[in-house]
Amino acid sequence: MSSLKKIGFFSALFLPLLLILGTRLGGGYLFMVHAFVFILVPIMDYFISRDKQNVPLAAVSQVTNDNFYKLVTFFWVYVQLAIVIWGFWIVSNEQLVWWEWLAFSSGMALITGGIGITVAHELGHKKGRLEQSYAKTLLMTVCYMHFIIEHNRGHHVRVATPEDPATSRVGENFYAFWFRSVVDGYRSAWDLERDRLARNRKAFLSIHNQMIQFLVIPLLFVATGFFVFSFIQNRLVWEIPLFFFLQSFFGFSLLELVNYLEHYGMERRKMPSGIYERVTPLHSWNASEVVSNFLLFQLQRHSDHHANAYKRYQVLNHYDESPQLPAGYSAMIILALFPPLWFRVMNPRLDFWKKQTFG
Repeated sequence: MSSLKKIGFFSALFLPLLLILGTRLGGGYLFMVHAFVFILVPIMDYFISRDKQNVPLAAVSQVTNDNFYKLVTFFWVYVQLAIVIWGFWIVSNEQLVWWEWLAFSSGMALITGGIGITVAHELGHKKGRLEQSYAKTLLMTVCYMHFIIEHNRGHHVRVATPEDPATSRVGENFYAFWFRSVVDGYRSAWDLERDRLARNRKAFLSIHNQMIQFLVIPLLFVATGFFVFSFIQNRLVWEIPLFFFLQSFFGFSLLELVNYLEHYGMERRKMPSGIYERVTPLHSWNASEVVSNFLLFQLQRHSDHHANAYKRYQVLNHYDESPQLPAGYSAMIILALFPPLWFRVMNPRLDFWKKQTFG
């Protein structure tokens, strides 16, 4: 992979820089990060041709083992922790009106939820203890630590079936999906952890239960921020927990928007044995827009990710036979917020792809 492409994976750093700059300038500039993600990125995606080039087979091993790509994701963990703590400082020092709260919290969520959960998703699929710890740290900042259980042990097993909360159905709007995915996904994570503890002969109500840990750790983090900044300000800084939980809500809702568009209408056939067919690149929507794939560490090559979950982001392939989204995630997220428009664009596209693929 060229040096220019390597540099492209640092593009996520534009988001915290824009949020900091917008906060310093104040007023409408607080929406600079939103404008970048939802206006400038889709425009660049539209005018720059799609990147359908894959890493040559002979170079896959070398690129996979290039530590540069791993270090980029590690670096992001410290960036995210720093920007969230900076956010604590801002809300404890600045007097924000309601729309500034909305702009600042949702702008932070584009960082913690848009980029942070993407990096956590990448690291959470790896077996190394450090990568697993970094994934949990990022998910802690959006109160969604159970994602590492439900996504890896639930979603990847049940994707494109009625049993998967994170697979959106044909005709299901995002808002109905959000509720089902959030509630059922959380329940599923508890069930999966209960089963793991039972297999390992560990007590459900114990320190070994990761779901209990995942409840406590974000509370400890925000409580620490609350008490430290309250001491510094010599007052109770209630703005910190309000900001933390508000940006967490926006952050994991952004994740659910991505979940919604990644598998919309995808179905695996059930075999006569009662077992579903193997997951292939045909069971996830793919997008190979250059700019948004740099920004999201090639998450949009989602077809290959589900078919080969072990692969690192830098060697994920584009598949022409996979269902192709008409635009990158930034544009599709906006579309998903307006169900009539979403159905008008996506349902005919889904029907056409199924006819072309399956006859």
